[in-house]
Amino acid sequence: MENIELIHGEGGKYTCDLIRNIFYKNFGNSILLQGLDSAILELNKGKIAFTTDSFVVNPLFFKGGDIGKLAVCGTINDLTVCGATPLYLSVGFIIEEGFKIEMLEKIALSMGKTCEEAGVKIVTGDTKVVERGKVDSIFINTSGIGIINGYTAKKIEEGDKIIITGTVAEHGTAIGIERYNFKVQGDIKSDCAPLNYLLSYLDIYKDSIKLMRDPTRGGIGEALNEIFSISNIGIHLFEEKIPIRNEVKSINEMLGLDPLYLASEGRMLIVVKEDAAEEIERGLKETCNCKEASVIGKFTRERDFVYIENSFGGKRVLRSLDIQMIPRIC
Repeated sequence: MENIELIHGEGGKYTCDLIRNIFYKNFGNSILLQGLDSAILELNKGKIAFTTDSFVVNPLFFKGGDIGKLAVCGTINDLTVCGATPLYLSVGFIIEEGFKIEMLEKIALSMGKTCEEAGVKIVTGDTKVVERGKVDSIFINTSGIGIINGYTAKKIEEGDKIIITGTVAEHGTAIGIERYNFKVQGDIKSDCAPLNYLLSYLDIYKDSIKLMRDPTRGGIGEALNEIFSISNIGIHLFEEKIPIRNEVKSINEMLGLDPLYLASEGRMLIVVKEDAAEEIERGLKETCNCKEASVIGKFTRERDFVYIENSFGGKRVLRSLDIQMIPRIC
């Protein structure tokens, strides 16, 4: 391709190609090339994590959240899955001329409430206003810093297990319903939420935790393909163990979408040692209010790809997507 297209920003194959062929090529350094959700930085007195993200979700307000809450949660969660306790955020607004001040106030209020809930502070920021038609209403960039307390990502091995902390695909499904004005029954809303509250529980298992990821763009299907590319060990998923609400399944079947590739904005994938998986799953359910937490799969050298098996023994491959099923979900 000679030009940037929408698919370059959707988190799948073309985004990865762009990152590798342009950004890694020109910005390459040992910190960046780790490919983590947050950069891990060595300081004299320990380690910090630093991350940044931009949010262009459409619509701006949706059931369960809005662009402001999403921006705060997304950055907090990128720090959290690197084992960092989030402390400080920055926020940058790019706003279209004519945007309603009342709507900006609602977004800022939502961001403030989410920060208070998560125990983080927005300490610096920037605002730019551009002419009508030069941006779609409002875009937000957030960056964050957190302190790492002993957690490090570890080499994944055959037999390691995969845990999801709750039901999946709810954010992507909620965005699709709102954007396309589907008239459906059921209380479907985004799962958008900060995950840093999980760290105090997971800290005692940090020697057993290999890797953590939040399955945003591309859902658990894309996230697990990214993890496979790091480990080079096949991933075997069990369909009946993946928690998906019945109404989410039904709506996606009606729309011809696969919920395994739809975003979750308040869930975490955790790769753990085999002998710790059941204990961690049980604790998530009992201690962390993650009642739908589940061990959904394992790493195996029987295959060199990600695949899922149903209760009848049927198997299908989960490939990395070329394009997202629903764009602009974050």
